[in-house]
Amino acid sequence: MTVSNRPLAGVRVVEFASFVAGPSSGMALAQLGAELIRVDPIGGNVDYRRWPLAAETGASLYWNSLNRGKKSVTLDLRSDRGRDLLLSLATAPGPDAGIVIDNAVGRSWFSYDALSARRSDVIAVRVEGRADGSAAVDYTVNGDSGVASMTGPTETDRPVNHVLPAWDLLCGQEVVTAVLAALRRRDRTGEGAHVQIALSDVAMAAVANLGWYSEAAESGPRARHGNHMYGAFGTDFAAADGGRTMVVVLTPRQWAAVGAATGTTEVFAALEGSLGADFQTDEGRYAHRELIEAVLKPWFAARSTTQVHDELSAAGVLWGPYRTTADVAADFAADPAGRPVLISLAQPGIGTVISAHSPSRWDSSYSGSAPAADLGSDTDAVLAEVLGLSSDDLRGLHDDGVIA
Repeated sequence: MTVSNRPLAGVRVVEFASFVAGPSSGMALAQLGAELIRVDPIGGNVDYRRWPLAAETGASLYWNSLNRGKKSVTLDLRSDRGRDLLLSLATAPGPDAGIVIDNAVGRSWFSYDALSARRSDVIAVRVEGRADGSAAVDYTVNGDSGVASMTGPTETDRPVNHVLPAWDLLCGQEVVTAVLAALRRRDRTGEGAHVQIALSDVAMAAVANLGWYSEAAESGPRARHGNHMYGAFGTDFAAADGGRTMVVVLTPRQWAAVGAATGTTEVFAALEGSLGADFQTDEGRYAHRELIEAVLKPWFAARSTTQVHDELSAAGVLWGPYRTTADVAADFAADPAGRPVLISLAQPGIGTVISAHSPSRWDSSYSGSAPAADLGSDTDAVLAEVLGLSSDDLRGLHDDGVIA
């Protein structure tokens, strides 16, 4: 799919945001074809050197990964002229422009009132930590949501953080939804939009929508389950060579497949009779999950990981391997077609990196990927194209240190 025929081709979004939620939303919109203009202070924002870093060059793999396909503009945002240029970019005319994503909490000069004073139909979507304006990040939100106290091994009551910034990523997709909804409404009514999305609200809403708070209100906090699924049967098993495999059963057909693969159908039928249990149901399998695990363990322990995977697949069992990120990278190097959403990309300043298409396939095609621009490398071109600044104007801004 070429850039020109992507669904958001012609839409211009200005991104003035750092860390994960805002930048991930901008990247998603860029992959859908929007022109994304990321604006940073001269020298880079607070996330410009964030880990992980490239081993040879020290460049941020994180920053370059989340900012692929965007144009990069840097301005002296401590100066009035630099701020004026950012406000002008964010509110530039055009039916598919005047859209801004930011997490600039506390910057009154970049408030919705300041933006809407320049363009009444501006679409401004702001990421916040909490709805009251106080700070929060994924790790603090996750602990406050209750999820960290549900995660981890059964033998400890210490909260367990996860390494995936799940709430940041989910918040980024909420931003995408808000941008598209606001653009649709503006197309129909001419109205702009002032949208605020708090990271803590994203987390709380997601947990509430899963019914977990209602469960806790009725029954108290849920006990930890380690690697066991909650409310159904699913856990991991070790093969003879130490490889581990996750097996999940959600339907009677999947349960029958487990019995067929492991030769335990008759054993479980006998146990059902003696226990008065029904292993055809989620409830029955969940209630006796540890017994089922104990019966199945020897079958896995007697086979290599490869044998386990082959035999489970042949029987139609729902299973998945445990891989390290290094395993996935090696798999991709050996067989790129086996990981079709990933793509090798030449990233200036780093070298060849593993990038990704948008997960959405339009007309059966992936989006492709583009490298991140060098910090500030598009400043002159964007200011000339979007704001109509002349070469003399740009030269004066350079001389005054407003642009680098």
